[in-house]
Amino acid sequence: MKNYVVGVDLGGTKISCALSDLEGRVVAQTTIPTLAHEGDNPVLGRIIKTIEMVLEEGNVATNEVAAIGIGSPGPLDAKKGIIVTTPNLPFKNFQLVQPIEEKFSIPTYLDNDANVAAIAEFMFGAGKGTENMVYITVSTGVGGGAILNGKIYRGSTTNALEVGHTTVFPGGPRCGCGNLGCLEATSSGTAIGRRANEAVNSKVETSLRDYEAVTSYEVFKEAEKGDAVSKKILDEAFNYLGIGVANIIASFDPDKVIIGGGVSKGGDVLFNKVQEVVNERCFKSMAEYCKIVPAGLGTDAGVLGAVALAIMESK
Repeated sequence: MKNYVVGVDLGGTKISCALSDLEGRVVAQTTIPTLAHEGDNPVLGRIIKTIEMVLEEGNVATNEVAAIGIGSPGPLDAKKGIIVTTPNLPFKNFQLVQPIEEKFSIPTYLDNDANVAAIAEFMFGAGKGTENMVYITVSTGVGGGAILNGKIYRGSTTNALEVGHTTVFPGGPRCGCGNLGCLEATSSGTAIGRRANEAVNSKVETSLRDYEAVTSYEVFKEAEKGDAVSKKILDEAFNYLGIGVANIIASFDPDKVIIGGGVSKGGDVLFNKVQEVVNERCFKSMAEYCKIVPAGLGTDAGVLGAVALAIMESK
């Protein structure tokens, strides 16, 4: 009987791997450094090594495993199992799935990290019991994933829900992607930090000057203490995030929008502002129906997402 799945969370600094049953209960888990500087084949070798480690630890044979799920930063081609390119990993148009399938004779599935986090929230987290939900991660960048009619929605090129690169402020700040006014350029942790540094380097009165280096973390800290500049930076960032969420609700009419990532730990200041903007901008019936909630899974979301991907694909 194939009663198990394996999930691999591939990151720029570490590879986490878990063996779980079909209910998502983790039987064995391991984490090793990625060592991305060594190049693509050594990283592939390390992924294979983690899979071998959890199978051995769980005392499970390959013929008992229904599927392997891999979550990776994108862009990637999920249909072909190829990582196209990604800033912190050595892969360029790299066929990741085939060698793993050949090694273990287990069906293997690749998806981007925002999608696997969405699947994890849907199966095990804040999205449990929904039929339609959108997950947004707001951290260094902004990403997203959507579950529609109980299935992950990937789009034609498997890159759907690049919500960080929807335009929320025409003529706004330049984004890393080249566009102006992307959600990522207005509301990510990086964007909040950039606005804070602009303030520190101007003549405006702000307690942010008390720090040697300023990131979004210091902005949250000083806003809580009452610093007017910090409060304004967050208010603007979350206004644009609210616009992004309102657009998502108008497009997908979901049961829930789940917000995760480091910036979401800002709590009420973020969720209250986003809700206020959604109430202003969305049809009343949709705004009232859709719940905007924090993600339910913590630091294990990546590897649990890869497990959830394997479970979803093996059904």
